[in-house]
Amino acid sequence: MSFQTFDDPAGGGDHAARLTALRALMAAQGLDAVIVPRADAHQGEYVADADARLAWLTGFTGSAGFAIVTVDRAGVFIDGRYRVQVRSQIDLSHFTPVHWPETRPSAWLTEALPQGGRAGFDPWLHTRREISGMEAALQGSGVALIALEQNPVDAVWPDRPAAPVGPARIHPDDLAGESAAQKRARLAADLRAEGHAAALLTLPDSISWLLNIRGSDLPKNPVVQSFAVLSDSGQLALFADAAKFDDTLRAHLGNEVHVLPPDALGAALTDLEGPVRLDPGSAPEAAFRILEAAGTDVASGPDPAVLPKARKNAAELAGMRAAHARDGLAMVRLLSWLDRQDPATLTEIDVVRHLEDLRRDQGALDISFDTIMGAGPNGAVVHYRVTHATNRRLAPGDLLLIDSGGQYADGTTDITRTVALGPARPDAVAPFTAVLRGMIALSRARFPQGVAGGHLDALARQFLWALGLDFDHGTGHGVGAALCVHEGPVRISRVSDMALETGMILSNEPGYYREGSFGIRIENLIVVTEADAEPGRRMLGFDTLTLCPIDSRLIDRDALSSDEIAWFDAYHATVWDALSPHLDAADRDWLAAATAPLGRA
Repeated sequence: MSFQTFDDPAGGGDHAARLTALRALMAAQGLDAVIVPRADAHQGEYVADADARLAWLTGFTGSAGFAIVTVDRAGVFIDGRYRVQVRSQIDLSHFTPVHWPETRPSAWLTEALPQGGRAGFDPWLHTRREISGMEAALQGSGVALIALEQNPVDAVWPDRPAAPVGPARIHPDDLAGESAAQKRARLAADLRAEGHAAALLTLPDSISWLLNIRGSDLPKNPVVQSFAVLSDSGQLALFADAAKFDDTLRAHLGNEVHVLPPDALGAALTDLEGPVRLDPGSAPEAAFRILEAAGTDVASGPDPAVLPKARKNAAELAGMRAAHARDGLAMVRLLSWLDRQDPATLTEIDVVRHLEDLRRDQGALDISFDTIMGAGPNGAVVHYRVTHATNRRLAPGDLLLIDSGGQYADGTTDITRTVALGPARPDAVAPFTAVLRGMIALSRARFPQGVAGGHLDALARQFLWALGLDFDHGTGHGVGAALCVHEGPVRISRVSDMALETGMILSNEPGYYREGSFGIRIENLIVVTEADAEPGRRMLGFDTLTLCPIDSRLIDRDALSSDEIAWFDAYHATVWDALSPHLDAADRDWLAAATAPLGRA
């Protein structure tokens, strides 16, 4: 069975009729606008079918964005990753793409609504930071935000799916590097040090990491959908459907973890004694309001698990390295096979399915996200997802962008390679080389303690900028250890001010996209490590986890410096040493040619 489906992810349907039904409900409730986010109550990138409200209403299936519906307008707000995709998915006669964050929702609402306008929102689907920021921006506009008791989309969605109840499993301590009891004790000590009586955890990956469990509620992200309250004593109330936990897992959780129904959360919050810590950047606005209505002291602060989870320990790093070695074998076998095929006999879906089989042979439990297999112009859609309707046949001269990853018991992978199908097209060589040089520059970076991703982002873009080019997404995101492929709070982006620390794993993925023609992205995962420094000074750098050759047919060798060539050749030597002993003769011969030194001749 395929890990990935190729049907329309929005499920089809009459989006115009759904929009009409929502507007009728708005009129009945005296609302001038309704905000429909992509997010669920956990602010996750992937949402269950029951929470895919934005896709159901509009047809847009990107992992970020939102819609605002008024009596006569319906704006779909998308960032630079989705500006090509959105136009192919929504009905442009009823919905209008809005460039975000260039256009802020507050400015759009102020212009779209009359004086005294009322914009409704579901407080479980928006964070405190989001709502506070919007309310501040609307000050003096005459537009008011109205928290709704029932989600308006749910009210007009007659066949809305049920919430998932996937079985959970134990994540062994030898892979976690620390027992769940030790983690709870460590985080409880942090709460006591801050004078906090409890913390509400709303991120399923935080909860899954803390309890050393993994789940199956969502495809591709092995988390248990849940909320939790951690007390300063280390005891934890877990709000999740009890059907997810068998007797073995309940024994693993122990007597200090109490499983309660999800709908018991509201009442439990009213009974808490403060101060209760909530993360304003991820906890629902509704939770803040429940605690404040009960008179409980609320302490705004970061999710206590987020940073400890991001700082991978030795066992987690060992698991990630082992997973990347196996994943590298799957990728090499795919690229070797691809080079032996006539491209015209294959479609994007054919290549996706073959890669899934190769990953499954290496023990993958799932893929870590829907594979982006973009041939020719489809590669220019940053987060392209192939469907039966868009499935493109490969053609000689195309670039094929392959962004994919696997979920293994011991690690999570995410890799992008862009390959030439036949001779390299001349107009792709300069941007490919600029993307490669940026990736190498970030890989080789050395920086002092305290430097954030925002300080490093330009390293990956500098050579594109010199050509008057750029890309409209971040350079890198955090990655979980056998968890979510997109993990906060660290990233490499101009807007990131979170200091990098040893053990943090990030992607390094500059790119370039020429709409209607091709896309280029090269991505490795990197881990922050200690670097050599003079006495009294602490320096950090990166070590590369990903093991797979980069297509040298697309490189302008003369544009690379001697240091860049040395890095490239050393990386390919590492790939050869790690993978060649495990390949058959045909794949080993292919890898020998693919990793041949650029510096030769």
